[in-house]
Amino acid sequence: MSKSIECNEWTRKNAQNVKRLALWTGIWLVTMAIAAFGPKFLWPGNEMISTIFIAINWLIGVGMIWANGQHLRGLDELQQKIQLEAMALSLGGGLICGLSYSLMDTTNVIQSDAEISYLVMLMSAIYMVGLLRGNRRYQ
Repeated sequence: MSKSIECNEWTRKNAQNVKRLALWTGIWLVTMAIAAFGPKFLWPGNEMISTIFIAINWLIGVGMIWANGQHLRGLDELQQKIQLEAMALSLGGGLICGLSYSLMDTTNVIQSDAEISYLVMLMSAIYMVGLLRGNRRYQ
């Protein structure tokens, strides 16, 4: 098999993995929105339906993790290294900042309650910075 055919096959598989990950992520996002806003707008006070949608969201989340693993395994070694470093930075930053944020809440250093959404946004931003840094470093 020639080098260009191998490269085209790898590119096709990588594109497939990206599409699969995007699909699982999109479905997870939709089920998260339904589980979050359904109790307020679609089924007020019905805990059974809320529980069902939370379980569905959890199961879709497991599928999203699987799709992410498939995507990562399909990357070349350098791209895997960049992803790993970005994920490590995001996990470490999220853990340290999240626990500090929680401590500020429990010790009443801040007046508001610590919200998980802020941690998710922070970890996402750290991850994106890690990807940009890694791609720039290994150009």
